[in-house]
Amino acid sequence: MKNKSEFGQDFRFLVRLHNTDLDGKKPVAVALSYVPGVSHRLARIVTTNAKVDPMKLMGNLSDPEIAAVASAIEALKDTVPVWMRNRQNDYESGEDLHLVGTDITIMLREDLNRLKKIRSWRGHRHEKRLPTRGQRTKANGRFGSAVGVQRKEAPGAAPKAEAKK
Repeated sequence: MKNKSEFGQDFRFLVRLHNTDLDGKKPVAVALSYVPGVSHRLARIVTTNAKVDPMKLMGNLSDPEIAAVASAIEALKDTVPVWMRNRQNDYESGEDLHLVGTDITIMLREDLNRLKKIRSWRGHRHEKRLPTRGQRTKANGRFGSAVGVQRKEAPGAAPKAEAKK
């Protein structure tokens, strides 16, 4: 494990972007992929738009470079094509959006609540914590005390309830 003197005096081990702590020891392109809504491909686009070397360590970025990366992430909805956006044809506005950070979890929760409120099939399945896309439920998707296989008793062995008496 390298200590701070091996990385340099201005090295940051944690960089905070869009409410996400990013590891400073990783390259910028890899570290950006930990932000929700930024894939490895979008991370390369962000580094290109911010004019930052994607192989440079995240902790070695200066304050203006971090600000440029943050603004490039904010501008993703304007720079990436429609087919790369993660919220196409939004339910409320009808726009093609690209959500980043906590906006994704908020929108997912709102979508699920809307499905439950209108009592759709998918909303009903979400309420019961069952698969929503047609999967079988006999073998997979099991949780709780029903998981596992009950063993058959050996032939000739006394049942456990009678053995205790």
